[in-house]
Amino acid sequence: MLFVKILHILVCVGLILIVLLQTGKGADMGASFGSGSNQTLFGPSGGATFLSKATTAIAVIFMITSLFLAYDSGTEITKSVILPKWWNW
Repeated sequence: MLFVKILHILVCVGLILIVLLQTGKGADMGASFGSGSNQTLFGPSGGATFLSKATTAIAVIFMITSLFLAYDSGTEITKSVILPKWWNW
C-alpha cells in the first residue's frame, strides 16, 4: 500500500499542474482581437485536446487510487476508534 500512497500523492500533484496549465474560456476572447499567438507548444488547437485527455487519464488514476486507499483504511481493525492501531493497551 506504500506504493499506492506514493502514486496517489504524485497523481494529486500532476492533476493540479495539468489543471493549472489549461487555458480558461476567456482566453479565446483575447486571441480574437490579435493578442493571441499561433506558435504554441502543441499547435493552435492540439494543446487543448492533449491537456483534456491527460486530465481525464490522471483523474481516472486519482479515483482508482482513492478507492484503494479508502478500502485499505476501512479494513484496519483497531480496539479503539480514537487511538491508532500501534497504540498498545
